[in-house]
Formats: sequence, C-alpha cells, structure tokens
Amino acid sequence: MVQKYQSPVRIYKYPFELVMAAYEKRFPTCPQIPVFLGSEVLRESRSADGAVHVVERSCRLRVEAPRLLRKIAGVEHVVFLQRNVLNWKERTLHIEAHNETFASRVVVKENCSYTVHPENEEWTCFEQSASLDIRSFFGFESALEKIAMKQYTANVNRGKEVIEHYLNELISQGTSHIPRWTPALVRDDDACTQAVLGGSGSSEVDRPSSAQDPASEMVGTDGDKLDADYIERCLGRLTPMQESCLIQLRHWLQETHKGKIPKDEHLLRFLRARDFHLDKAREMLCQSLSWREQHQVDLLLQTWRPPALLEEFYAGGWHYQDIDGRPLYILRLGHMDTKGLMKAVGEEALLQHVLSVSEEGQKRCEGNTKQFGRPISSWTCLVDLEGLNMRHLWRPGVKALLRMIEVVEANYPETLGRLLIVRAPRVFPVLWTLISPFINENTRQKFLICSGSHYQGPGGLTDYLDKDVIPDFLGGECVCNVPEGGLVPKSLYLTEEQQEHADQMHQWRETYQSASVLRGAPHEVTVEILEGESVITWDFDILRGDVVFSLYHTKQMPKKGPREPGARPGGQLTDKGWAPVTDYSRVEAPLVCREGESIQGSHVTRWPGTYLLQWQMHSPPGNVVEDVLTALHSPGPRCKLLYYYEVLASEDFRGSMSSLESCTSGFSQLSAATSSSSGQSHSSSLVSR
Repeated sequence: MVQKYQSPVRIYKYPFELVMAAYEKRFPTCPQIPVFLGSEVLRESRSADGAVHVVERSCRLRVEAPRLLRKIAGVEHVVFLQRNVLNWKERTLHIEAHNETFASRVVVKENCSYTVHPENEEWTCFEQSASLDIRSFFGFESALEKIAMKQYTANVNRGKEVIEHYLNELISQGTSHIPRWTPALVRDDDACTQAVLGGSGSSEVDRPSSAQDPASEMVGTDGDKLDADYIERCLGRLTPMQESCLIQLRHWLQETHKGKIPKDEHLLRFLRARDFHLDKAREMLCQSLSWREQHQVDLLLQTWRPPALLEEFYAGGWHYQDIDGRPLYILRLGHMDTKGLMKAVGEEALLQHVLSVSEEGQKRCEGNTKQFGRPISSWTCLVDLEGLNMRHLWRPGVKALLRMIEVVEANYPETLGRLLIVRAPRVFPVLWTLISPFINENTRQKFLICSGSHYQGPGGLTDYLDKDVIPDFLGGECVCNVPEGGLVPKSLYLTEEQQEHADQMHQWRETYQSASVLRGAPHEVTVEILEGESVITWDFDILRGDVVFSLYHTKQMPKKGPREPGARPGGQLTDKGWAPVTDYSRVEAPLVCREGESIQGSHVTRWPGTYLLQWQMHSPPGNVVEDVLTALHSPGPRCKLLYYYEVLASEDFRGSMSSLESCTSGFSQLSAATSSSSGQSHSSSLVSR
C-alpha cells in the first residue's frame, strides 16, 4: 500500500532571497540534521541570464532502523538523488527527490517547493509532499513502512527548525537583506545558445513554467489550502502526519464532494475518532455527510422548534463554560421523566432535540474559539443524577437512549470533551452496565464520576468549573436557568393511535412480553443465574387489574409445562407440593401494583441457581393468601401486564459498582474495565404513579 504525506503551507516571515541563502547553508553537510551524512553535486547549470539555477545532488542518509533489519539489508545508509530548480526571476524553488538505494524494492518520492506568499511578497511559503511504496523487502515490508514514515515525519519539523536556525545565523552575522535578482546583459554567443535551446537558456531546465507546475501552486486566497499557522491557531497543535491526514481528507472532499465542504474542525473530529486512519475516517465522514443531507441536519438550528412540553420538562440547557473555555451543558437526568417525555412527545422529537443540542454545541465551540483566542473543539457536559431510580430503566427509554448514542457517536465524534457525573445513586451501576458497551472507548474515558457529597472540594467540581459558574442546586452561587424537569402529567401523553403513528408501540411490544394473571394461577418466569452477585432487572406495566409481584430463589428447577418452556397452564411454574425454606425462599418482599402503574426494579443475587419472577392477582384486604404456592385454581377475573427482564453479568456489574464506590471523595474516571470487587447485595423497586 502506498503511504502518502502532504504538509500544510508553512510560512517563513522572511523574503524569498534570504530564505534561499539559509537553505544553501544546509549543504554539503548539516550538523543540525544528524541523519543527513552529506551530499555531493553531480551536475549544475545556469541559464544565460542567471535567472534559473539547476543543481543535481547525491545525498546520503543514515538508516535509523533496528540493527537486525540493517544487517539483513546490508546497508548503514541510503542514497537519494535530488534535483533543485531555482528560478530567481519567478522567485521559486522546486525540489524533486527519489531514492537510489533499493529502488527496485522501495520507491520513495518527495516534492518540495518554496514560493512567495500570495498576500505578502516579503514572506516565503514552503510545501512538501512524499509517497512511499514498499514493493518487496525481505518480508519486512510492514516494519519498514512504519520505520520509514516515523523517521520521515520526525524530520519534517526538524527541517523547518534548521531553516530558521540558519536565518537567525545570517541575521546575527549582519545579513538581513539580499537584493532581488535583476537580469544581466546577455552576451551575443549566449543569446545564440539560448535561441538554439528554444529560449530556455539551458538544456537542464526542461520543467514547465511555474504557472503550469502543480508543485508551484501558491497559497490561495479562497481557502483552497491550509497553512501551518492557521492549523495551530484554530485547530490546535498536530503532528506532521496528523496535518497530512487533514490536508489529504480536505483535498479529497474538494475533488469528489458535490455539496458543502465541512469545516476543518469537523473533518478533524472524524480523523481523531478513527485515530487518524485516513481510509476509516473518510468512510465514516461519507456516511455522516449522506445522513446529514438525507435528514437536512444543516438546517436543523433554523427549523427545529422544540415543543412547549419539552421546553418545560426536558431538564437540560447551556450554562457558561468550564475552566478550559469549553461550552458547558447541564443535564439534570435524575429530575427528568424520560418515560413521560417519550409517551408525550415521542422518540423522534427527543432525538431531534438531542441533535439540535449537538449542533448548538459545535456552534458554541466556534464562538468560544474566537472569544478565547485558542482552539476549542469540544464541550463539557455536567450530569446531575440526584433522583435517578429504576423508572429511568424503562426499556423503551433505554432502547431510545442507545439509539441516540449511536446516532451522535456516528455523526458528532469527538465533540464531547468531558462528562462530569455528580450525585450518582447506587442504582447508577445498573444503568451504566446497560449503556457502556455501546459507548466508544475514547468517549468512555472522558466520563468522570463523583458519587459522594464531596463534589465541590479538591478533586471535585472546582477542578473543572470556576466557582462563579457552579449551579446553585449543586451548592454554588450561580443561578442556573436549566428547567427542573419533573413528572409529565399523564393527561399530556399521546393517544395510542398517535403513539402507533410515531412507531413507538410497535417497538415497545417487540421489547416486552404480555401475560395474563388469573385468580389462583400466578404468572411466573424462571431466571437462571450462573454466579452470585449478578443483577436481575425487571420492568413491567399493569394494563388491567391489581397484582402482587414477588421474587423467589428456588433450590430445584420447576418442571416444564406444555404451553411454553418452563410454564404450566396459565403461566404457573411452581408445584403445590413445594415447601417454604426447603424448596424455595422469597428474596424480595411482595409489592402491590395497581392498574396503570409502571414498575422497574433490580436485585443483586446472593447465590447462583434458579430465580422466579412471580405476578399474582391481588386479593382484597382480609383475604390475602400468604402462601401463593398453595393458591386454588379457581376461575375468576383476569389481570393483564407487559413485562421485560434482563440479567446483567456479575463481572460487569461489580466493575461498575467498584467505580461508584471508589470515587466518593472526588471525580474518578469511569470505565468498563474497572477492577471488580465484591459489592453488597441490594435491591430497589419503584412504583410510578
């Protein structure tokens, strides 16, 4: 595979003639570049008027490679041939170089140019490009490719430093100005020679004019090229290879993309998301550009107007900036009724709102870059989890959240600079275990969590936010206008027909199972737990009637019935002959659930084995059957419910719990790879009325 490098335009704020004098001091040897062992002139010629000077050199470079590779290759240095065409009249220098050593196995080509800055004739521009094609090298092609590109890019910045070193040396010696070239009188015999050569003045100068030579293109005023100062000022400090990837991606878009070219900050985010692997970043960017065009995302900030209900109950908003100048977004997730919002406005409206926040975040980053005079390409999110409970684990809501994460990560990569989580309750590890596998590892490393009450002292919020912007609800003095959220009234929910139109109920019913509960015939589901300290989570809605929910641990597997795997007629799995303690034990207290309620809960298992989720019809006061396993199979009313359950692996959950318990005194990085430790068994349930 051919590896390519393209530099940005590097600017020397010195006249072309002075830069050329500094450049010539690099030869025949250059102590400032240790790998450059020396050079000799092979051929040299000048035009009759002295305007064009052509020099061909042989340059020796030391091989910086492992000793074994040098021994196999049998060389300690390589030879490059260089051809320089200096045109004093046009004020350009074009350099071509290629390797002579191992030319049949490895092909290295380099092109460089020095030209006058298009907007300031007292400045000089420099560009270079290179390609590396390793066709065969004793089976070490991959290793040599990495070594060669690493060595090349390491010398890129060094080359600029060397020119600046010699410029300073010239100035310190009293040479701060060199007159521009002026034509000399042409002798008669030189004029005849020039006429024979077609006016070129030298048979060595056979290159096209600078106006036709692609290598001589100067920095355009229409933004067709990037200069190094702009990159450092507006995009941040990049390595030579990172600069090259950005320029190549930008050039490719200019040649192939028919629509609006994204801003350089946008391109850089995609490169960072793919670790500057050019092909992967290009594929990701193309998919995102297609998505943006399909959904008219470029017009989102002008066209999207959130429903009044979202403005009132969506507990999130922008709030100044963090200590590094990043725009700050605050989300009071624990105060937000995610289920109510989904049922009231629909998943698509929530997604549109999240996308508008992402678009606004990019816009604010651009504004802060101008305001603070340094590159700011990402924003910070502060998430307050006070009030987070099992209601937030409503499965359609979690499914919608995962979809939003997927869309944002695919189209807004590297826009989140830091995510600060405060006041995380013990239920948080359950949510984190569910969503963390869907979050990119680079993004996950930006999550910092503080679950205790010491989130303002050292290691807390003051490490990331100025004291005067810490919100009042977190003990600060700054009034925060982010909505407080709260429960969405059920009277504002969409009707079933509207929900079906939004394609929500279809997704809901795909996620949930339905069950009927008869008097004396409970509905039961078995859950196999292979190791202790796993987590069983459940989520169900009571559509009709009142039921009692319980969780049991059994010492024997219930027999399978004829209707469904593990079920007796009516959904009952247990046998009337089972005895408490001997055959089963209740591990969750009975929970009475009324019609229309939504219940979410979890249980951290103490032992492996079989667990039983059970729903039985609720009996009126004074007629409660204590031992549901001995209830009679008598006909009667029917209750109906939709339910969902899931088992979270012990290792994943314990890692999340360890993260939570290890950061009670300050912010700590949140990662799925946290070392596991035994956590205390606990359970939680919530009845949402």
